[in-house]
Amino acid sequence: MAKRRRKKKLKLGRILIILFMLYIGFTLLNQSKLMNELKGKKEKIELEIQTLQVEIDSLNEEIENSDSLQFVEKIARDELGMVKPREIIYIDKNKIKKPFFGLRKK
Repeated sequence: MAKRRRKKKLKLGRILIILFMLYIGFTLLNQSKLMNELKGKKEKIELEIQTLQVEIDSLNEEIENSDSLQFVEKIARDELGMVKPREIIYIDKNKIKKPFFGLRKK
């Protein structure tokens, strides 16, 4: 009878050890999956940060140059549709990005 109890204890112990190992393996797989997802999100956010930093630098440069005559002329031409005296503008209908004279669609 002592042998039967010992075998039952050994079987129960082995089952518990196997269940514990399966639990640890499952937990490690889930953590690995979560780490990969977080790395992907981190890379995406870092790329977005770089893009925004380039845009910030561009806007800062535009702010610094806002007093220059070239900047005023650019705004007058692009946003207000102004032209120099006796200047002729040719419009390629296939390449129009903005409506002429700054009219915006609402």
